[in-house]
Amino acid sequence: MEKKLLALLCLLYVGNLFSQENQFKILNAKTTKAVEGASISGASGFVTISNSNGVFSIDSENLPGDYKISALGFEVLEINLKTSVSLQEIYLSPTSENLSEVLVRSTMIPKTLRKVPAAVNLITETDFNRTDATNVLETFNNVPGMYVNQGALNTNKINIRGIGARSQYSTNRIQAYFDGIPLTTAEGELTLDDFDQESLDRIEVIKGPTSSIYGAGLGGSINLYSKEPGKEEARLGVKTQYGSFNTQKQVYQASNTTANSALFATFSNLTSDGYRDNGNYDRKSALVNGTLKTSENGSLSYLANFTRLKAFIPSSLNEDDFLNNPETAAFTWGSAQGYESYDRGLLGGSYTHSLFDNFSNTTSIFLSFRDAYEPRPFNILKEERVSAGVRTKFNLNTQIFELPSEISFGAEYYNEWYETGTFENLYRDFPDEGSVLGDRLSNNEQDRNYANFFAQVNLEFSEKWNMEAGFNLNTTSYSLTDLYTRDDVDQTGDYGFDPVFSPRIGTSYEIGTGKNIFASVSHGFSTPTVAETLTPDGRINTNLEPETGINYEAGFKGNWLQNKLYTEVSVFSIQIEDLLVAQRVGEDQYVGLNAGKTSHNGVEFLTNYRFLVGPGISIKPYVNGAINFFEFKEFVNNDEDFSGNKLPGVPKYTMNLGVDIQSESGFEFYGNFRNVGEIPLDDANSGYTDQYSLLNFKAGYTFNVFQDLNLNLYGGVNNALDEHYAASVLTNAVGFGGSAPRSFYPGNPRNYYGGVQLNYIF
Repeated sequence: MEKKLLALLCLLYVGNLFSQENQFKILNAKTTKAVEGASISGASGFVTISNSNGVFSIDSENLPGDYKISALGFEVLEINLKTSVSLQEIYLSPTSENLSEVLVRSTMIPKTLRKVPAAVNLITETDFNRTDATNVLETFNNVPGMYVNQGALNTNKINIRGIGARSQYSTNRIQAYFDGIPLTTAEGELTLDDFDQESLDRIEVIKGPTSSIYGAGLGGSINLYSKEPGKEEARLGVKTQYGSFNTQKQVYQASNTTANSALFATFSNLTSDGYRDNGNYDRKSALVNGTLKTSENGSLSYLANFTRLKAFIPSSLNEDDFLNNPETAAFTWGSAQGYESYDRGLLGGSYTHSLFDNFSNTTSIFLSFRDAYEPRPFNILKEERVSAGVRTKFNLNTQIFELPSEISFGAEYYNEWYETGTFENLYRDFPDEGSVLGDRLSNNEQDRNYANFFAQVNLEFSEKWNMEAGFNLNTTSYSLTDLYTRDDVDQTGDYGFDPVFSPRIGTSYEIGTGKNIFASVSHGFSTPTVAETLTPDGRINTNLEPETGINYEAGFKGNWLQNKLYTEVSVFSIQIEDLLVAQRVGEDQYVGLNAGKTSHNGVEFLTNYRFLVGPGISIKPYVNGAINFFEFKEFVNNDEDFSGNKLPGVPKYTMNLGVDIQSESGFEFYGNFRNVGEIPLDDANSGYTDQYSLLNFKAGYTFNVFQDLNLNLYGGVNNALDEHYAASVLTNAVGFGGSAPRSFYPGNPRNYYGGVQLNYIF
């Protein structure tokens, strides 16, 4: 009898063991807070979701086993779960889509986005996925306060809060870095359109004067970060895409990650016939980056990038051609078959070392070059540029007045050697042959020197209230050597600007859980380009001053509805003095002068909402925009008073509405509606572009061909409404020889694209 009772008890125990529920708790890896609503699925499909305490249960009979855990705003985790008598904790890492918790890397002292007392926007992988990936600058138009004039794949101008809008053909007054390596030249010119988003992890944009961190950047700063392999694995990928206008793109990628090193390499080739005549485009780009842990307290990162470009230039059109023949090229550019071509390289390395537990240093060295050839109707331009420099930054965690504090300080220096020459273009003497090199017209060498000294201190008055203050001291100088002796003008001379001191102070306060208000005041400046310092007779204008401005800003950043809704609102006022004006005195000649003051007042807003529709399907609607009140405060040029006029080249407002749909099954959909207000064409506000709306769609599906090989099929349509619009304007265009001013760059009509991507993991 006793044996029978014992056997029965054993059976009951074993049965209870197999039916036992094992409990797990899901936590945020950064905040250790419980994650509610996480979806847990196994080999057979959906299993359960976590409750308000982040807890879920699985029967012992289903363990051990491989499970997939996903939650809104977190990276998907694949994990092997086992039986246990105690509660098991599982940590999920927030993705870059959980905006408020993202650690902003481009500030001197890294801090989560919500707590940064500045207007910072992130461009993440989702933003990249919304576009056709032919031009990374397209993603900037989804950032409130930014607007990109897109004349062609290689003709783009970025402005941030209206600063840089009056530039003629390129971006200026904005600083940019790629993994800490300067991309902006020493005189403030910037080209970003030949970087491929396939090799980027994300982009951080700090809007408004950032001179206290980066020196001469009155409009703001753009920081590009190369793609970083995540898991310890090796991966190969290939992608091919075809679209309208015979646009083709091929991408090849490889990566390998171990516990102590990571290596990522990508090669891309983009070609297109273009919508307009004389619009052929061919760009090849290669990038290699990686990290290496050299010791317990040190790590090395490196980056190498090379781009070869040949892009023909259709140029701008007058109003009649813009309305009736938008596919044509400007007559002279078409006759000369004008284009730009260059080889561009970038090489750099950074070493980070923890000197003590609370004291670290990061030092970067870099070298870049550009060798360019550009036939234009009025002449042929040859350029060679080589830049080299170093940047070092120290970070110290300490206490000031018994308050937890962090101090950052350092310096940056780079030297730039630049050689330029122009030649006659004899295309008129050789009909239908395009540009033909003639006699030399000029030959100049420049030696540019640029140095920054910077410091910042962060004070934590309490868990809710923090303040940061910093400054930058900049010195800029250059020497110009005129090597052309066949004319009577000698431009040789030295030129330098007085040191510029740029302070900044900002504060952030948490008024509720996940909700912060902030305010800041910052100073910024931009130095004139060499071309702007030359007078009409070729002399150096030693009276020209840097353009300076002060930015006043206040705003709110906050989470709502259990972190499903994120909102931002910023109100700002930038007051600029010694406005630098590029006054056109010839077909390819501009003279700079300090002509007055501008006022940049505006409101920017951003809202993202994320929710789950059943297991594994997330819908993310968003809306963002900016309302601009940019005008000349005081501006008199050639005896004409433009005071009170609106700033040309900037839309009155921008608005984006969109939705992203993603599912664990592999389906994804992106829809975006953009509305852009009228844009003044010139300082006199004598004409405006029409407001326009663009509707873009993209859909894709990813599935496993077999366990380690996945396939992504996708396709999309741009400008689905087939809107006729001006994608860019040439501000203050002047007609020569009795011709009408060529102010307009037509945007592409409705166009389509589709592609396939293979990824193999081994």
